[in-house]
Amino acid sequence: MSRHGLAPTARRLALAAALGAGIWLSPPAAAQDLMVGVRGGPENIDPHFSALGTHASAMKHIFDTLVWSDENLLPKPHLAESWKVLSDLVWDFKLRKGVKFHDGSDFTAADVKFSIERIPQASGPTTTTIYVKRVKKIDIIDPHTIHITTDTPAATLPNDFIRLFIVSSKAAKDSKIEDFNSGKAAIGTGPYKYVSWTPKADLVLTRHDNYFLGKPHWAKVTFREVTNDAARVASLLSGQMDLVDYVPPVDVENLRKDARVKVFNGTSAYVFNMTPDVREKTPFVKGIDGKEIANPFRDKRVREALSLAVDRKAIVSRVMDGLAAPANQLVPVGTFGYSEKIPEAPYDPDKAKKLLAEAGYPNGFQVALHCTNDRLPGDGKTCAALGQMLSRIGLKVDVNAITRTIYFPAQAKGEYSLWMNGWGTLTGESSYTVGSLLHTKDDAVKLGAFNRSSYSNPPLDKIIQEGSSTLDDPKRRALLEKAMEIGMAEYVMIPIVNLHTIWAGKADKVVYAPRVDEDTLAFHIKPAK
Repeated sequence: MSRHGLAPTARRLALAAALGAGIWLSPPAAAQDLMVGVRGGPENIDPHFSALGTHASAMKHIFDTLVWSDENLLPKPHLAESWKVLSDLVWDFKLRKGVKFHDGSDFTAADVKFSIERIPQASGPTTTTIYVKRVKKIDIIDPHTIHITTDTPAATLPNDFIRLFIVSSKAAKDSKIEDFNSGKAAIGTGPYKYVSWTPKADLVLTRHDNYFLGKPHWAKVTFREVTNDAARVASLLSGQMDLVDYVPPVDVENLRKDARVKVFNGTSAYVFNMTPDVREKTPFVKGIDGKEIANPFRDKRVREALSLAVDRKAIVSRVMDGLAAPANQLVPVGTFGYSEKIPEAPYDPDKAKKLLAEAGYPNGFQVALHCTNDRLPGDGKTCAALGQMLSRIGLKVDVNAITRTIYFPAQAKGEYSLWMNGWGTLTGESSYTVGSLLHTKDDAVKLGAFNRSSYSNPPLDKIIQEGSSTLDDPKRRALLEKAMEIGMAEYVMIPIVNLHTIWAGKADKVVYAPRVDEDTLAFHIKPAK
């Protein structure tokens, strides 16, 4: 077995057997039942616990958000029918009338206020506080009107509320994670009702017949977590699954040749980034001789050398089978705040070696590279490729591709020296990203929540703060682009590739429109006939 799942030979045999079967090996599910194989499931059933995309994707079935995002991340009315700015610091949100929770109770402004105020206490290591960071006060004007006062002008407040899940103020009062997992507090307004969840296995849901956007097609939906890519694809080909997400790029060509299967793919909001720790002391760096040394990543020349060592085009072609694009910044092309001034990231291992020598490391050093191997497509393989590329400039790299359930809590605790994972700009604009990743971690201004490297640049912080609070769109865009340009010139984080997102399903049963945020949503999976 390889550390990334089935050994290559076993993988080929499993897929060949499934492709060659010619018929579904197990009987199809009932017409209105849906089986979905996912690479990653929820962390638990508390929607306020985790900001991970796999968690939010699952929660969107049970709980609704105040603002919705379409497949291209543009904000749309949802539980909030409309919103407007009353002043620089006050927003008016009109809430949808007639919405019912799964227990039959009415959705009102009290539930919105309760949910916003609950998040800081309920959030876990991958914090959801970033979605309500600007909220200072919530005033209930009437049962379907709220006024939200922000601590600074917050031009992107509706974008942040795309991930603001609304729970029942009655059912979730004084609740803990166990109350959500048992179903006691898992009362939402979403299109599906919670039935059961087994960690690392099945999330079972039933249709909410009185859903305010109409009765969902599927009567019962089961999301089965299958972290191994080959096994997940094989489960589709054997007829066990109706749809699977995160199809490995290596399998796409063969799947497209199979008449029983339909492939759905598009661009993604997620970018793989490699991040060096810049604290004075870091846990997994040693001299090439194994002796303790000062943290080399505090030197910009070393960080630049890391970037120059990465052959992004080779990762796209050899690791991602062409289903990705080289990345030169933290957000994809077309994102509000993407800078056209940032050049293509060069591949120059010879210059990387010279920079290391100039910085005092002519023979390199030892470092451990940590990453996930079960969150996004190609994460473990990309990590392995990075390890090989870094070794070519003289570093001795110990690659650790591990499950996300171990990786993210350890990353939050500062236990890594060099790491790689994906980040998605899920609000559709870059203040979410630069404010979370590049700004100094500062609880007072509620920015830098995901700055795990301890990088700090006060002039950059000032630009990010101004960009996040400027209501004028052209001015805000210019400030956010400038922040991105500074961060990339400093090699605070090193972008690798922008992912594509790929699903595959039974051609005679399902149709799915790819989403930039990579969410797999049962109520958007349409019957093929």
